[in-house]
Amino acid sequence: MSISYVDRVAIVTGSGSGLGRSHALQLAARGAKVVVNDFGGSRDGTGGSAGAAEQVVSEIKAAGGEAIANFANVTSDAEVQAMVEQTMDTWGRVDVLVNNAGILRDKSFAKLQGDDWRAVVDVHLNGAANCSRAVWPVMREQSYGRIVMTTSTSGIYGNFGQANYGAAKSGVVGLMNVLHIEGEKYDIRVNCLAPTAATRMTVDVMSEEMLESLAPEHVTPAVLFLASENGPKRTVLLAGAGCFTVAKLIEAEGIYLEEENRTPEQIAEKFSQMCDLSNAREMITGSEHVEKILSMARQNKH
Repeated sequence: MSISYVDRVAIVTGSGSGLGRSHALQLAARGAKVVVNDFGGSRDGTGGSAGAAEQVVSEIKAAGGEAIANFANVTSDAEVQAMVEQTMDTWGRVDVLVNNAGILRDKSFAKLQGDDWRAVVDVHLNGAANCSRAVWPVMREQSYGRIVMTTSTSGIYGNFGQANYGAAKSGVVGLMNVLHIEGEKYDIRVNCLAPTAATRMTVDVMSEEMLESLAPEHVTPAVLFLASENGPKRTVLLAGAGCFTVAKLIEAEGIYLEEENRTPEQIAEKFSQMCDLSNAREMITGSEHVEKILSMARQNKH
């Protein structure tokens, strides 16, 4: 079944270049009306220019699509609200939000300054929250919405020199989990993309062969799937170099310790049992974990 975005309106943040540009172009090619958002800053978030977003809008229009440029900084509530108002004034709805805007300020944790921590977390995590919060009432009112967060293997697994970036990218997974629960009855589906792509944020650490294999265009089909009408819910989809896979957080069955045995020594002795994943399962809400441990406690009481 073909995936179409005809009559859908999509906002793609950070879409003046790299992954965001690819997402915007391919959404438009499938019929979406696209808000190309990019405040035109450099890789570390400094500066600003309208040229990048306007260039992508020109490309979309030249191909016969519909698009408007927006230059909001996602860290500004007021600018983000104005972006959504501009979208509503132009097309009357918002169906898709792709939270793609990002910056990098990589340093080892020993050298990381507070400003570098705050700037990265502000764009990736707070920016995703700002944009999601701005479209939330619109999506609830129309009983339809698709939000794609951009996470990273740096947040899922870790990466040297990226404490700020990894923390923010892990945070958007938590944001997805909660918004999935709160948005489900309004048919708002929230997912995460973990891309591996050659962009201006990675170009100086990759070989020519890697750059070719990791072109952003190889990632964007995952976004088109995640944001589609019949797309999944609460999924972390990893994409890059033509490879696609799903990451899940699972919980081991665990053990029950009698009250007299609840000591650090007993935990150390039985730690390997706690790590046994043979009966692991995915928890959909935090309350499921609470229910699980209370049930285990009841079953083990004499």
